[in-house]
Amino acid sequence: MNYQSIITIEPGKRGGRPCIRGMRIAVADVLGWLAAGMSHEQIISDFPELTEDDIRVCLAYAADRERRVLTA
Repeated sequence: MNYQSIITIEPGKRGGRPCIRGMRIAVADVLGWLAAGMSHEQIISDFPELTEDDIRVCLAYAADRERRVLTA
């Protein structure tokens, strides 16, 4: 999945952490909610500005970073 158009990094926003489409919702936030057991539907209900694709992109981004860490 191509996450480059959805994941944004801005130095002055959320400490430069990867965020979703320029919003103040960080990839780590979404991953934390998923790890806590929230479903995609619950996350979108709490944060209607997010989409199903946003959540999938966060997972793809994390998987890609993990692969790079393991191969580096």
